[in-house]
Amino acid sequence: MDSASVRRAILWAAGTLLSVFAMQAAWDIALLAWLYPVLLLRSIRSFGPLAAFGVALASTAVSTTVWLALADLLSPPFLPIALVLALVHAVPYTLDRLLYRRVGRWASAVFPVAVVTVEFAVASVTPFGTIQGVLGATQAENTALIQVSSLTGVYGVSLLIAWTASAAALLWERGAADRSSRNALVAAVSAVVLVTALGGVRLVFSPLPDDTVRVAGVSASQAAWEELRPTFHEYDSLEALLAADRAEMRERFAAVNDDLLAATGREAEAGAEVVVWAESAAFTMESDRDLLVEDIARVARRHGVYVNAGMSVYTEEAPHLRNQMVLVDPAGTVLWTYDKSHPIPILEPYEPGDGRVPVADTPAGRLATVICYDGDFPGTVRQAGAAGADILLVGANTWEGIKEMHARNAVFRAVENGVSLVRQASRGRANAVDPLGRTLATVDYYTTDRQLLVADVPREGVPTVYARVGDVFAWLCAAALLALAAAAVRARYAPGPARAARGGPERSGRG
Repeated sequence: MDSASVRRAILWAAGTLLSVFAMQAAWDIALLAWLYPVLLLRSIRSFGPLAAFGVALASTAVSTTVWLALADLLSPPFLPIALVLALVHAVPYTLDRLLYRRVGRWASAVFPVAVVTVEFAVASVTPFGTIQGVLGATQAENTALIQVSSLTGVYGVSLLIAWTASAAALLWERGAADRSSRNALVAAVSAVVLVTALGGVRLVFSPLPDDTVRVAGVSASQAAWEELRPTFHEYDSLEALLAADRAEMRERFAAVNDDLLAATGREAEAGAEVVVWAESAAFTMESDRDLLVEDIARVARRHGVYVNAGMSVYTEEAPHLRNQMVLVDPAGTVLWTYDKSHPIPILEPYEPGDGRVPVADTPAGRLATVICYDGDFPGTVRQAGAAGADILLVGANTWEGIKEMHARNAVFRAVENGVSLVRQASRGRANAVDPLGRTLATVDYYTTDRQLLVADVPREGVPTVYARVGDVFAWLCAAALLALAAAAVRARYAPGPARAARGGPERSGRG
C-alpha cells in the first residue's frame, strides 16, 4: 500500500470514528459534527466514483450500527433498517464525489444541498423521520445557531455544517493558494457567524414574557409501576391480556391510574393550569375507557385544570392497542382524542392515527399535542405551528438508549414552530423549552424518585416563517442539487476548452 492510500485510509478511519461520537445519543459531541465530514470528504473524494460509494457506505454502516447498539435496538429485525439508513446517508458523499469537480466555483455547494435533500426526503417519505443521521440536530444546545430553524427548519443548521465541511475539504485538497476554495470557506464561515450572531440578537431581544402558564408533567411513580409490572409478565401477550377477567384487570391497572390521578390533583393544587401525562401512562380495556375518562374529568372539574392524559387502550379488534392522548377541560369536556401518528417501526405494530394534530383554544393558550416519536417528524408537528398553537404538549415513553436523542430533537420542533414545548417522558428525559428553544425545565426519569416536570411557559407563541411556509428551504436545496447535477452533465459533454475551464476531465481515483 502506497503512502497516499495509507493517508486516505487514516482519514476515512478518523472521520468514521468521529462520526460515531458526533451522531450517537450516548455521546453526541456537537463540535465533532463540524469535523468528521471534513475528514470523510477529503478521503472519499480521492477514490474513483464506484469505490467512493463503497467507502462512504462502509462509514455510514459503522455509524448506523453503533447507533443501533447504543439505542438498544441492535437485533435482527432492525438490521434491514440499519442498512437502508446507511445507504441513504452514503448518498450525499457519493453525489459530492460525482459532481463537485464538474461544477466549477460551485464545488463546495454539492455536499450541503445533497445532505439537506436526503435528510428532508427521509423525514418526509420514510418511517424514520429525523431520528438518526440529521447533522443539524446535533446542535440543539447551541441556542443562538438554531434560531435559523424558525426560517428553514432543522435543515438550515444541517446546511451550514455541511457547507463549512465541504469548503474546508476543498481548500485542503486544492491548497491555500486556490482563490476560489478560500472564498468558499470564507463564505461558509461568514454565514455561520452571521446566522449565530443574528440568532443571538433574537435571543437577547426576546425575553421571556411575564404572562406565563404553569404546566406540570406527571408519570406514574416507580412504586406504582412496580406494582403493575408483574401483570405484563403474567399476561405476556395482548391476546392473553384481553382474555383476562375485566374486573381483575381494572383493579390491577388502578395501581398506576390512581397514582396518576392523585399526582394530577396535587399539581393542580400547587398551581398548575395544565397537566400532561406521559405517553401510555394509564392503562385501560376499551370497555372501561369511558370510566377512566370520567375519572380524569372528575379531577379536572374538581381542580379546574386541563388534563392531557396519555393512555394505552386495549381493544378487541386487531391490532388490539391504541396509543392515545385525551385532553379534558376544567368543565370535564373532552376536547380531543389523538392517536399516535407515527408508531415506531417494528416496536409498535399498531395502526397509526389519522395524522392530524389537534389544536384547542383555551385560557391557558392555544394548545396542541403529539406523542413521542411524532416529534421526530417536522411535517407532522408543523401542523401545530401553522394552526397558531402556543403550547405543544408531548407525551413520551422512551428508554435509556434514546432518551437524549428524543429530547434533543424536540427542541427543534419548538423553534421551528414558535411554540413552547412541554414534553413529559416516562423512562426518559422530560424537558420544557420556550418558543426560542431555551430550556425552562428538565428531569431525568432515571435519576429521580419523583417523575415530575413543572415549568412556567409563555402563554403565547411566536409566529415563525417555517410554520407559515413549511419546507420551502429544503425544496430549494433539492432544486439546487438538480441544477448542479444538470450543470455537471453539461460540463461532462462540453467541448474540450469549456470542460477544462470547469475543472478539466475527471481525475483518477488517486489521492
